[in-house]
Amino acid sequence: MNNRKVLVLVLTVFVLCLVRPMPDSRAGSIWARRDKNMRDLYADDVARRIGDVLTIRISEASKVDNKAKRDLKKEIDRSTTFGGGPNFTSKGTFDRLLPEQLLPSLDMAAKFSNELKSKVDYKDERSFIDRITVVVVDVLPNRNLVVMGTRDRNIAGDIQIIEVSGIVRPSDIAFDNTVKSEQVASFRLVTKNSGIAAPYTKPGWFGRILDIIWPF
Repeated sequence: MNNRKVLVLVLTVFVLCLVRPMPDSRAGSIWARRDKNMRDLYADDVARRIGDVLTIRISEASKVDNKAKRDLKKEIDRSTTFGGGPNFTSKGTFDRLLPEQLLPSLDMAAKFSNELKSKVDYKDERSFIDRITVVVVDVLPNRNLVVMGTRDRNIAGDIQIIEVSGIVRPSDIAFDNTVKSEQVASFRLVTKNSGIAAPYTKPGWFGRILDIIWPF
């Protein structure tokens, strides 16, 4: 009886040694060690560190309506009358030395008029709507994010370059990792257009010279 138990034990150990565990036998285990490159289950995509990306929703609109009217007028009317000579007739001495004919009467009149009328009516209305993803280039001591990004578009030879930079407060970032442009401090937006349509949207060199010489 003891020999049979020993034989069964030896066979069991032999079978267990022959069976090899599958490479992914622990794939479904909740105790499996996670890969460092794997994303955490409850992690979000909100930008917080240098190198993170953030999407800015640009919705800029500006409207200027400036009117000025000026009416200035100045008039000056002056007249001076001088006549006769010295009237020293107590003894008659100066009447013979300086008769009235040496100092004839003199009349002077002057008129001056200056008038200025001007009217200015300036209107400008612009709108810019777009989305651009920027990169966090620095984190300030108060945890605010300094972002910067560039986007180039080339559509049938028309090239548009958009440059965006500013400072973003982490509390203004939405759950989808976006922020509105009006919430970006020191927001700087630069657009540059070049290509086929660029020469048709600005005056030529001769026209610019005429604007400098004769700006009216």
